[in-house]
Amino acid sequence: MFSKILIANRGEIALRILRACRELGIKTVAVHSTADEDAMHVRLADEAVCIGPPASRDSYLNVAAILSAATITGAEAIHPGYGFLSENADFAETVEAHGLTFIGPTAEHIRMMGDKITAKTTMQMLGVPLVPGSDGELTSLEEAREVADKVGYPVLIKAAAGGGGRGMKVAQTADDLEDAWKMARAEARAAFGNDAVYLEKYMDRPRHIELQILGDNYGNVVHFGERDCSLQRRHQKLLEEAGSPALTAEQRDAIGQTATQALSKMGYRNAGTLEFLYQDGQFCFIEMNTRLQVEHPVTEMVCDVDLVREQIRLAAGEQLGYTQKDISFSGHAIECRINAEDPDNFTPCPGTVAVYHPPGGLGVRVDSALYTGYRVPPFYDSMIAKLIVHAPTREQAIARLQRALDEFVVEGIKTVIPLHRRILEDPEFQKGEYTIHWLEQFTAKPH
Repeated sequence: MFSKILIANRGEIALRILRACRELGIKTVAVHSTADEDAMHVRLADEAVCIGPPASRDSYLNVAAILSAATITGAEAIHPGYGFLSENADFAETVEAHGLTFIGPTAEHIRMMGDKITAKTTMQMLGVPLVPGSDGELTSLEEAREVADKVGYPVLIKAAAGGGGRGMKVAQTADDLEDAWKMARAEARAAFGNDAVYLEKYMDRPRHIELQILGDNYGNVVHFGERDCSLQRRHQKLLEEAGSPALTAEQRDAIGQTATQALSKMGYRNAGTLEFLYQDGQFCFIEMNTRLQVEHPVTEMVCDVDLVREQIRLAAGEQLGYTQKDISFSGHAIECRINAEDPDNFTPCPGTVAVYHPPGGLGVRVDSALYTGYRVPPFYDSMIAKLIVHAPTREQAIARLQRALDEFVVEGIKTVIPLHRRILEDPEFQKGEYTIHWLEQFTAKPH
Protein backbone atom coordinates (compact mmCIF):
# COMPACT_ATOMS: atom_id res chain seq x y z
CA MET A 1 0.00 0.00 0.00
CA PHE A 2 1.12 3.57 -0.67
CA SER A 3 2.47 5.67 2.17
CA LYS A 4 1.72 9.06 0.57
CA ILE A 5 -0.68 10.18 -2.17
CA LEU A 6 -0.89 13.54 -3.94
CA ILE A 7 -4.45 14.67 -4.68
CA ALA A 8 -4.47 16.53 -8.00
CA ASN A 9 -7.81 18.25 -7.52
CA ARG A 10 -9.76 20.66 -5.34
CA GLY A 11 -13.07 21.14 -3.55
CA GLU A 12 -15.28 18.34 -2.29
CA ILE A 13 -13.64 15.60 -4.36
CA ALA A 14 -10.19 16.45 -2.97
CA LEU A 15 -11.67 16.22 0.51
CA ARG A 16 -13.39 12.93 -0.38
CA ILE A 17 -10.09 11.38 -1.50
CA LEU A 18 -8.29 12.76 1.54
CA ARG A 19 -10.77 11.05 3.86
CA ALA A 20 -10.32 7.69 2.12
CA CYS A 21 -6.55 8.04 2.44
CA ARG A 22 -6.80 8.85 6.13
CA GLU A 23 -8.82 5.71 6.79
CA LEU A 24 -6.18 3.68 4.97
CA GLY A 25 -3.39 5.28 7.00
CA ILE A 26 -1.98 7.09 3.96
CA LYS A 27 -0.41 10.57 4.18
CA THR A 28 -1.83 13.18 1.80
CA VAL A 29 -0.45 16.04 -0.25
CA ALA A 30 -2.85 18.77 -1.34
CA VAL A 31 -2.05 20.99 -4.31
CA HIS A 32 -3.80 24.31 -4.70
CA SER A 33 -3.94 27.53 -6.62
CA THR A 34 -3.50 30.88 -4.90
CA ALA A 35 -7.31 31.23 -4.96
CA ASP A 36 -7.66 28.05 -2.88
CA GLU A 37 -5.13 28.92 -0.20
CA ASP A 38 -7.81 28.71 2.50
CA ALA A 39 -9.68 25.72 1.04
CA MET A 40 -10.69 22.89 3.36
CA HIS A 41 -8.64 20.22 1.54
CA VAL A 42 -5.56 22.40 1.98
CA ARG A 43 -6.26 22.82 5.69
CA LEU A 44 -6.76 19.12 6.35
CA ALA A 45 -3.99 17.58 4.22
CA ASP A 46 -0.72 16.50 5.79
CA GLU A 47 1.17 18.70 3.33
CA ALA A 48 0.13 21.39 0.85
CA VAL A 49 1.90 22.84 -2.17
CA CYS A 50 0.83 25.93 -4.12
CA ILE A 51 1.08 25.14 -7.82
CA GLY A 52 0.09 28.41 -9.47
CA PRO A 53 -2.32 31.32 -9.90
CA PRO A 54 -6.14 30.95 -10.00
CA ALA A 55 -6.61 30.02 -13.67
CA SER A 56 -6.91 26.24 -14.04
CA ARG A 57 -4.47 26.13 -16.94
CA ASP A 58 -1.81 27.63 -14.66
CA SER A 59 -2.54 25.46 -11.62
CA TYR A 60 -4.78 22.38 -11.64
CA LEU A 61 -3.90 21.67 -15.28
CA ASN A 62 -0.22 22.48 -14.80
CA VAL A 63 1.35 19.05 -15.20
CA ALA A 64 4.92 20.17 -14.51
CA ALA A 65 3.90 21.89 -11.26
CA ILE A 66 1.89 18.87 -10.08
CA LEU A 67 4.73 16.45 -10.79
CA SER A 68 7.21 18.76 -9.08
CA ALA A 69 4.95 18.85 -6.02
CA ALA A 70 4.81 15.05 -6.00
CA THR A 71 8.58 14.81 -6.29
CA ILE A 72 9.48 17.28 -3.54
CA THR A 73 6.97 15.79 -1.09
CA GLY A 74 7.88 12.16 -1.80
CA ALA A 75 4.41 11.13 -2.95
CA GLU A 76 4.21 7.67 -4.50
CA ALA A 77 0.90 8.02 -6.34
CA ILE A 78 -1.42 10.67 -7.75
CA HIS A 79 -5.21 10.58 -7.55
CA PRO A 80 -6.77 12.89 -10.16
CA GLY A 81 -10.36 12.87 -8.85
CA TYR A 82 -12.76 13.92 -11.61
CA GLY A 83 -12.44 16.77 -14.10
CA PHE A 84 -9.15 18.57 -14.69
CA LEU A 85 -6.53 15.91 -15.63
CA SER A 86 -8.53 12.81 -14.67
CA GLU A 87 -9.13 11.69 -18.27
CA ASN A 88 -5.92 13.02 -19.77
CA ALA A 89 -4.02 10.05 -21.16
CA ASP A 90 -0.82 12.06 -21.61
CA PHE A 91 -0.91 13.00 -17.94
CA ALA A 92 -1.40 9.38 -16.88
CA GLU A 93 1.56 8.35 -19.05
CA THR A 94 3.74 11.13 -17.68
CA VAL A 95 2.90 10.22 -14.08
CA GLU A 96 3.93 6.60 -14.70
CA ALA A 97 7.06 7.70 -16.61
CA HIS A 98 8.17 9.60 -13.51
CA GLY A 99 7.98 6.45 -11.40
CA LEU A 100 4.68 7.34 -9.78
CA THR A 101 1.39 5.44 -9.83
CA PHE A 102 -1.62 6.97 -11.56
CA ILE A 103 -4.71 5.99 -9.57
CA GLY A 104 -6.98 5.16 -12.48
CA PRO A 105 -7.06 3.17 -15.72
CA THR A 106 -4.17 2.75 -18.12
CA ALA A 107 -3.34 5.61 -20.46
CA GLU A 108 -4.23 3.28 -23.33
CA HIS A 109 -7.79 2.81 -22.08
CA ILE A 110 -8.21 6.49 -21.23
CA ARG A 111 -7.17 7.38 -24.78
CA MET A 112 -9.33 4.66 -26.30
CA MET A 113 -12.48 5.70 -24.46
CA GLY A 114 -11.74 9.41 -24.75
CA ASP A 115 -12.34 9.27 -28.47
CA LYS A 116 -16.08 8.62 -28.77
CA ILE A 117 -15.77 6.97 -32.18
CA THR A 118 -13.04 4.56 -31.04
CA ALA A 119 -15.02 3.85 -27.87
CA LYS A 120 -18.15 2.96 -29.83
CA THR A 121 -16.23 0.78 -32.29
CA THR A 122 -14.51 -1.04 -29.43
CA MET A 123 -17.73 -1.64 -27.52
CA GLN A 124 -19.52 -2.86 -30.63
CA MET A 125 -16.73 -5.41 -31.20
CA LEU A 126 -17.16 -6.55 -27.58
CA GLY A 127 -20.90 -7.10 -27.94
CA VAL A 128 -22.20 -3.96 -26.21
CA PRO A 129 -25.31 -2.51 -27.94
CA LEU A 130 -24.98 0.92 -29.59
CA VAL A 131 -27.24 3.76 -30.67
CA PRO A 132 -27.85 3.40 -34.45
CA GLY A 133 -25.67 5.78 -36.45
CA SER A 134 -22.47 6.20 -38.45
CA ASP A 135 -19.77 3.55 -38.20
CA GLY A 136 -17.17 6.18 -37.46
CA GLU A 137 -16.15 9.74 -38.26
CA LEU A 138 -18.19 11.44 -40.95
CA THR A 139 -16.00 12.60 -43.79
CA SER A 140 -18.50 14.88 -45.50
CA LEU A 141 -21.94 16.44 -45.29
CA GLU A 142 -23.05 14.09 -48.07
CA GLU A 143 -22.08 11.07 -45.97
CA ALA A 144 -23.97 12.55 -43.05
CA ARG A 145 -27.09 12.85 -45.24
CA GLU A 146 -26.80 9.21 -46.31
CA VAL A 147 -26.50 7.95 -42.74
CA ALA A 148 -29.32 10.21 -41.52
CA ASP A 149 -31.63 8.96 -44.27
CA LYS A 150 -30.79 5.39 -43.26
CA VAL A 151 -31.40 5.72 -39.49
CA GLY A 152 -34.22 8.25 -39.81
CA TYR A 153 -34.69 11.74 -38.42
CA PRO A 154 -34.22 13.34 -35.94
CA VAL A 155 -30.46 12.77 -35.68
CA LEU A 156 -27.66 14.04 -33.46
CA ILE A 157 -24.30 15.28 -34.73
CA LYS A 158 -21.69 14.71 -32.01
CA ALA A 159 -18.04 15.64 -31.51
CA ALA A 160 -15.70 12.64 -31.46
CA ALA A 161 -13.61 14.27 -28.74
CA GLY A 162 -16.66 15.70 -26.99
CA GLY A 163 -17.85 15.96 -23.46
CA GLY A 164 -20.15 18.05 -21.31
CA GLY A 165 -22.63 18.50 -24.14
CA ARG A 166 -20.25 20.54 -26.29
CA GLY A 167 -20.14 19.78 -30.00
CA MET A 168 -23.65 18.25 -30.02
CA LYS A 169 -26.37 19.50 -32.37
CA VAL A 170 -29.78 18.03 -33.23
CA ALA A 171 -31.18 17.97 -36.76
CA GLN A 172 -34.94 17.43 -36.58
CA THR A 173 -35.31 17.19 -40.37
CA ALA A 174 -33.14 16.97 -43.48
CA ASP A 175 -33.39 20.74 -43.83
CA ASP A 176 -31.66 21.18 -40.45
CA LEU A 177 -28.75 18.83 -41.12
CA GLU A 178 -26.33 21.24 -42.81
CA ASP A 179 -26.59 23.82 -40.01
CA ALA A 180 -26.22 21.13 -37.33
CA TRP A 181 -23.20 19.71 -39.15
CA LYS A 182 -21.46 23.10 -39.41
CA MET A 183 -22.25 24.20 -35.85
CA ALA A 184 -21.18 20.90 -34.25
CA ARG A 185 -17.85 20.93 -36.09
CA ALA A 186 -17.17 24.57 -35.26
CA GLU A 187 -18.01 24.04 -31.59
CA ALA A 188 -15.89 20.88 -31.45
CA ARG A 189 -12.95 22.66 -33.06
CA ALA A 190 -13.18 25.52 -30.58
CA ALA A 191 -13.65 23.32 -27.50
CA PHE A 192 -11.35 20.38 -28.26
CA GLY A 193 -9.12 21.42 -31.16
CA ASN A 194 -10.65 18.53 -33.11
CA ASP A 195 -13.61 18.97 -35.46
CA ALA A 196 -14.22 15.25 -36.10
CA VAL A 197 -17.92 14.39 -35.70
CA TYR A 198 -20.17 11.38 -36.01
CA LEU A 199 -23.92 10.84 -36.23
CA GLU A 200 -26.41 9.02 -34.03
CA LYS A 201 -30.14 8.52 -34.10
CA TYR A 202 -31.69 11.09 -31.79
CA MET A 203 -33.79 9.29 -29.20
CA ASP A 204 -36.85 11.34 -28.25
CA ARG A 205 -37.54 10.10 -24.70
CA PRO A 206 -34.56 8.14 -23.37
CA ARG A 207 -33.24 7.88 -19.86
CA HIS A 208 -29.56 8.34 -19.11
CA ILE A 209 -28.44 5.16 -17.33
CA GLU A 210 -24.87 4.56 -16.27
CA LEU A 211 -23.17 1.49 -14.83
CA GLN A 212 -20.40 1.66 -12.22
CA ILE A 213 -17.60 -0.88 -12.66
CA LEU A 214 -14.30 -1.78 -11.02
CA GLY A 215 -11.53 -3.95 -12.42
CA ASP A 216 -8.24 -5.18 -11.00
CA ASN A 217 -4.92 -5.99 -12.68
CA TYR A 218 -5.80 -9.68 -12.88
CA GLY A 219 -8.78 -9.63 -15.23
CA ASN A 220 -11.48 -9.49 -12.57
CA VAL A 221 -14.30 -7.00 -13.26
CA VAL A 222 -17.49 -6.37 -11.29
CA HIS A 223 -20.29 -3.83 -11.46
CA PHE A 224 -22.07 -1.97 -8.67
CA GLY A 225 -25.37 -1.42 -10.40
CA GLU A 226 -26.86 1.49 -12.25
CA ARG A 227 -27.42 5.17 -11.63
CA ASP A 228 -30.20 7.13 -13.31
CA CYS A 229 -28.73 10.48 -14.37
CA SER A 230 -31.58 11.65 -16.60
CA LEU A 231 -32.23 14.94 -14.77
CA GLN A 232 -29.94 17.18 -16.81
CA ARG A 233 -29.89 20.76 -17.97
CA ARG A 234 -27.81 21.45 -21.08
CA HIS A 235 -26.27 17.99 -20.67
CA GLN A 236 -25.15 18.82 -17.11
CA LYS A 237 -26.48 16.45 -14.44
CA LEU A 238 -28.34 17.93 -11.48
CA LEU A 239 -29.86 14.97 -9.62
CA GLU A 240 -28.98 11.26 -9.71
CA GLU A 241 -30.57 8.11 -8.32
CA ALA A 242 -29.44 4.55 -7.56
CA GLY A 243 -31.12 2.44 -8.70
CA SER A 244 -33.16 3.70 -11.59
CA PRO A 245 -36.94 3.79 -11.12
CA ALA A 246 -37.19 2.61 -14.74
CA LEU A 247 -35.22 -0.65 -14.42
CA THR A 248 -35.87 -4.05 -12.92
CA ALA A 249 -33.24 -6.16 -11.18
CA GLU A 250 -33.29 -8.50 -14.20
CA GLN A 251 -32.51 -5.65 -16.59
CA ARG A 252 -29.70 -4.48 -14.32
CA ASP A 253 -28.21 -7.95 -14.20
CA ALA A 254 -28.40 -8.35 -17.99
CA ILE A 255 -26.66 -5.10 -18.89
CA GLY A 256 -24.22 -5.59 -16.01
CA GLN A 257 -23.17 -8.98 -17.32
CA THR A 258 -22.71 -7.63 -20.86
CA ALA A 259 -20.62 -4.71 -19.61
CA THR A 260 -18.37 -6.64 -17.23
CA GLN A 261 -17.66 -9.31 -19.84
CA ALA A 262 -16.68 -6.61 -22.34
CA LEU A 263 -14.37 -4.80 -19.93
CA SER A 264 -12.80 -8.04 -18.77
CA LYS A 265 -11.89 -8.80 -22.38
CA MET A 266 -10.38 -5.30 -22.63
CA GLY A 267 -8.30 -5.88 -19.52
CA TYR A 268 -9.75 -2.73 -17.99
CA ARG A 269 -8.53 -1.80 -14.52
CA ASN A 270 -9.66 0.55 -11.75
CA ALA A 271 -12.91 2.53 -11.79
CA GLY A 272 -15.00 3.34 -14.84
CA THR A 273 -18.54 4.14 -15.82
CA LEU A 274 -20.38 3.02 -18.94
CA GLU A 275 -23.12 5.40 -20.03
CA PHE A 276 -26.22 4.29 -21.92
CA LEU A 277 -29.38 5.74 -23.36
CA TYR A 278 -32.31 3.54 -22.36
CA GLN A 279 -35.64 3.57 -24.15
CA ASP A 280 -38.35 0.98 -24.76
CA GLY A 281 -36.40 -1.68 -22.88
CA GLN A 282 -33.24 -1.21 -24.98
CA PHE A 283 -29.80 -0.11 -23.77
CA CYS A 284 -27.58 1.81 -26.21
CA PHE A 285 -23.97 2.59 -25.26
CA ILE A 286 -22.97 6.23 -25.75
CA GLU A 287 -19.64 6.65 -23.94
CA MET A 288 -17.39 5.55 -21.10
CA ASN A 289 -15.91 7.74 -18.37
CA THR A 290 -12.54 6.40 -17.30
CA ARG A 291 -12.60 7.99 -13.85
CA LEU A 292 -14.56 8.44 -10.68
CA GLN A 293 -17.94 10.13 -11.26
CA VAL A 294 -19.35 13.10 -9.38
CA GLU A 295 -22.38 10.96 -8.51
CA HIS A 296 -20.45 7.98 -7.14
CA PRO A 297 -21.88 8.45 -3.58
CA VAL A 298 -25.32 7.09 -4.50
CA THR A 299 -23.68 3.83 -5.54
CA GLU A 300 -21.65 3.76 -2.33
CA MET A 301 -24.84 4.17 -0.30
CA VAL A 302 -26.81 1.32 -1.91
CA CYS A 303 -23.83 -1.05 -2.13
CA ASP A 304 -22.07 -0.15 1.15
CA VAL A 305 -18.72 0.24 -0.61
CA ASP A 306 -16.05 2.95 -0.53
CA LEU A 307 -15.24 3.36 -4.23
CA VAL A 308 -12.29 5.68 -3.61
CA ARG A 309 -10.77 3.20 -1.18
CA GLU A 310 -11.22 0.51 -3.83
CA GLN A 311 -9.52 2.70 -6.44
CA ILE A 312 -6.50 3.10 -4.18
CA ARG A 313 -6.35 -0.62 -3.33
CA LEU A 314 -6.52 -1.63 -6.97
CA ALA A 315 -3.90 0.92 -8.03
CA ALA A 316 -1.60 -0.54 -5.38
CA GLY A 317 -1.88 -3.91 -7.13
CA GLU A 318 -4.34 -5.64 -4.85
CA GLN A 319 -6.99 -8.01 -6.19
CA LEU A 320 -10.67 -7.20 -5.99
CA GLY A 321 -11.10 -9.99 -3.45
CA TYR A 322 -14.81 -10.49 -4.21
CA THR A 323 -17.03 -11.54 -7.10
CA GLN A 324 -20.27 -10.24 -8.55
CA LYS A 325 -22.25 -12.59 -6.29
CA ASP A 326 -20.80 -10.85 -3.24
CA ILE A 327 -22.24 -7.45 -4.25
CA SER A 328 -25.73 -6.67 -2.97
CA PHE A 329 -28.02 -3.67 -3.35
CA SER A 330 -29.93 -2.20 -0.43
CA GLY A 331 -32.58 0.49 -0.55
CA HIS A 332 -32.55 3.63 -2.66
CA ALA A 333 -30.22 6.64 -2.80
CA ILE A 334 -30.63 10.09 -4.36
CA GLU A 335 -28.05 12.84 -4.82
CA CYS A 336 -28.70 16.56 -5.34
CA ARG A 337 -25.87 18.66 -6.73
CA ILE A 338 -25.84 21.96 -4.88
CA ASN A 339 -24.45 24.60 -7.23
CA ALA A 340 -23.64 28.22 -6.42
CA GLU A 341 -26.06 29.41 -9.09
CA ASP A 342 -29.23 31.44 -9.34
CA PRO A 343 -32.01 28.79 -9.16
CA ASP A 344 -34.06 30.57 -11.85
CA ASN A 345 -31.51 31.51 -14.52
CA PHE A 346 -28.48 29.41 -13.47
CA THR A 347 -26.10 32.37 -13.42
CA PRO A 348 -23.00 31.47 -11.32
CA CYS A 349 -23.02 33.18 -7.90
CA PRO A 350 -19.56 33.11 -6.32
CA GLY A 351 -19.01 35.02 -3.10
CA THR A 352 -18.56 34.66 0.65
CA VAL A 353 -20.59 32.10 2.57
CA ALA A 354 -22.10 34.03 5.48
CA VAL A 355 -23.75 31.02 7.14
CA TYR A 356 -23.25 27.31 6.39
CA HIS A 357 -25.31 24.66 8.16
CA PRO A 358 -25.48 21.22 6.49
CA PRO A 359 -28.33 18.82 7.28
CA GLY A 360 -27.87 15.63 9.26
CA GLY A 361 -29.73 12.64 10.63
CA LEU A 362 -30.15 9.02 9.64
CA GLY A 363 -29.28 8.26 6.02
CA VAL A 364 -28.07 11.80 5.21
CA ARG A 365 -24.62 12.53 3.79
CA VAL A 366 -23.15 15.85 2.65
CA ASP A 367 -19.97 15.93 0.56
CA SER A 368 -18.74 19.52 0.62
CA ALA A 369 -15.69 21.63 1.32
CA LEU A 370 -17.74 24.66 2.40
CA TYR A 371 -17.55 26.38 5.76
CA THR A 372 -18.87 29.64 7.19
CA GLY A 373 -16.68 32.47 5.97
CA TYR A 374 -15.36 30.54 2.94
CA ARG A 375 -15.20 32.55 -0.26
CA VAL A 376 -16.43 30.59 -3.27
CA PRO A 377 -14.01 31.58 -6.06
CA PRO A 378 -15.28 32.52 -9.53
CA PHE A 379 -12.64 30.52 -11.38
CA TYR A 380 -13.95 26.96 -11.16
CA ASP A 381 -17.04 24.78 -11.47
CA SER A 382 -20.03 26.12 -9.53
CA MET A 383 -20.80 22.88 -7.64
CA ILE A 384 -20.18 23.52 -3.94
CA ALA A 385 -21.81 20.50 -2.28
CA LYS A 386 -23.56 17.19 -2.84
CA LEU A 387 -26.48 16.16 -0.66
CA ILE A 388 -27.00 12.39 -0.66
CA VAL A 389 -29.73 10.47 1.14
CA HIS A 390 -30.36 6.75 1.55
CA ALA A 391 -33.55 5.01 2.65
CA PRO A 392 -35.23 1.59 2.32
CA THR A 393 -37.52 2.76 -0.53
CA ARG A 394 -37.56 5.50 -3.15
CA GLU A 395 -40.59 7.14 -1.53
CA GLN A 396 -38.81 7.27 1.83
CA ALA A 397 -35.65 8.60 0.16
CA ILE A 398 -37.63 11.46 -1.42
CA ALA A 399 -39.22 12.34 1.93
CA ARG A 400 -35.81 12.24 3.62
CA LEU A 401 -34.29 14.41 0.89
CA GLN A 402 -37.08 16.97 1.22
CA ARG A 403 -36.47 17.14 4.95
CA ALA A 404 -32.71 17.47 4.46
CA LEU A 405 -33.09 20.26 1.88
CA ASP A 406 -35.26 22.17 4.35
CA GLU A 407 -32.43 21.92 6.90
CA PHE A 408 -29.69 22.93 4.46
CA VAL A 409 -28.62 26.53 5.05
CA VAL A 410 -26.19 28.36 2.76
CA GLU A 411 -26.42 32.13 3.15
CA GLY A 412 -24.45 34.88 1.43
CA ILE A 413 -24.65 33.30 -2.02
CA LYS A 414 -27.48 31.93 -4.14
CA THR A 415 -27.77 28.16 -4.65
CA VAL A 416 -30.05 25.76 -6.54
CA ILE A 417 -31.57 24.39 -3.30
CA PRO A 418 -34.97 26.03 -4.09
CA LEU A 419 -34.98 24.32 -7.51
CA HIS A 420 -34.36 20.92 -5.94
CA ARG A 421 -37.31 21.49 -3.60
CA ARG A 422 -39.53 22.23 -6.60
CA ILE A 423 -38.34 19.11 -8.45
CA LEU A 424 -39.05 16.84 -5.48
CA GLU A 425 -42.59 18.21 -5.17
CA ASP A 426 -43.43 17.47 -8.80
CA PRO A 427 -45.82 14.49 -9.27
CA GLU A 428 -43.98 13.23 -12.38
CA PHE A 429 -40.68 13.12 -10.53
CA GLN A 430 -42.28 11.42 -7.56
CA LYS A 431 -43.61 8.72 -9.91
CA GLY A 432 -40.19 8.37 -11.55
CA GLU A 433 -41.64 9.38 -14.91
CA TYR A 434 -38.93 11.51 -16.47
CA THR A 435 -36.46 11.42 -19.37
CA ILE A 436 -33.32 13.38 -20.25
CA HIS A 437 -35.54 16.13 -21.68
CA TRP A 438 -37.75 16.49 -18.59
CA LEU A 439 -35.69 19.00 -16.60
CA GLU A 440 -35.33 21.46 -19.49
CA GLN A 441 -39.11 21.49 -19.85
CA PHE A 442 -39.62 21.72 -16.09
CA THR A 443 -37.33 24.73 -15.63
CA ALA A 444 -39.04 26.52 -18.53
CA LYS A 445 -42.38 26.51 -16.70
CA PRO A 446 -43.37 29.61 -14.69
CA HIS A 447 -43.44 29.19 -10.92
